[in-house]
Amino acid sequence: MKITPIDIQQQQFKGKMFGGLDQEDVDSFLQSVAAEMENLIRENNELKEQQARQSREMLDIAEQEKELREVLLGAQRITEEMKTNARKEADLIVSEAELKAERIVADSERQLGELKARIEEVRRQKIQFEMSLKALLDSFARQLTGNEPV
Repeated sequence: MKITPIDIQQQQFKGKMFGGLDQEDVDSFLQSVAAEMENLIRENNELKEQQARQSREMLDIAEQEKELREVLLGAQRITEEMKTNARKEADLIVSEAELKAERIVADSERQLGELKARIEEVRRQKIQFEMSLKALLDSFARQLTGNEPV
């Protein structure tokens, strides 16, 4: 039986003949009040324990959230560092490729120059050979025609 504060305030005890209260009514009421108080105290303690557990859980969750944020920030830092390093490495690779390309172009231009010089030398030699051959043929032709002594 639940006892409310109003029940306690309005409780009437039967009177005994000589102006006293019925001891059994008072004891019975006090037993009811004591039982209800025990229930309330027990319920109050359970609620306090539940509240304490929930507070601890909230603190744990808050701590986990803080750790998660720190992990995420660390991951972001690492990601940014990796991106930066990748950009630097890509720039270095591009620079090395450009240098290599410049060397290849320079070598090709040098080889082209050498080939042109060789071609010019061959042309010069050809012209010289043709002139020598013509002179020799002219000499033979003159010898055959008798214009020149042998």
